[in-house]
Amino acid sequence: MGKGNAKAVKASVAYKALIRISAIYDLEGALKELTPEERLKERQSSIRPLVEEYFAWIKDVFKQGLVLPKSETAKGLAYSINQEEYLKVFLTDGEVPIDDSASEQALRNFTIGRKNWVTINTVRGAEASAIIYSITETARANGLNVYYYIKYLLEQLVTLIDEQGNIEQSKLEPLMPWSKNLPDDCYSKRRR
Repeated sequence: MGKGNAKAVKASVAYKALIRISAIYDLEGALKELTPEERLKERQSSIRPLVEEYFAWIKDVFKQGLVLPKSETAKGLAYSINQEEYLKVFLTDGEVPIDDSASEQALRNFTIGRKNWVTINTVRGAEASAIIYSITETARANGLNVYYYIKYLLEQLVTLIDEQGNIEQSKLEPLMPWSKNLPDDCYSKRRR
């Protein structure tokens, strides 16, 4: 990209919006280890002013006619204004995430898997798929390495089966994805 193009990009409304949003996300990223109460207090003092300034700036951009009404930038900024109330919810509760990326990421696997599930032609097959999906997503949500966790589960489950082919419910609790007694290799590198 030439120097002229780089200057044009940096002068663009879209670039300026991204810079403002990045500043908000940078501050929020520094709060992830805080308790919800501490996070809310920090959000109120450091992030709320940036969020308020962002929305005031967007409204001013439209007022001054700095974007073409049907441009992609205008559509994105209009979406922000239309969703302002909902985009600010994280400022009122320290437990509410800044966005729904985690939810979207969890649903993404389901959406991708949906194409594979058209080959399931029995109720038992659908139930088995749902169980596997539930186990893997719960393992991911608990910061586990899914491969090693499933491997561990399979190794342990065969040792818990009684003569009738049943497993006592109480023996399953130590195997749950939220159990603190799982082997170290079950945990993702991020949590070690």
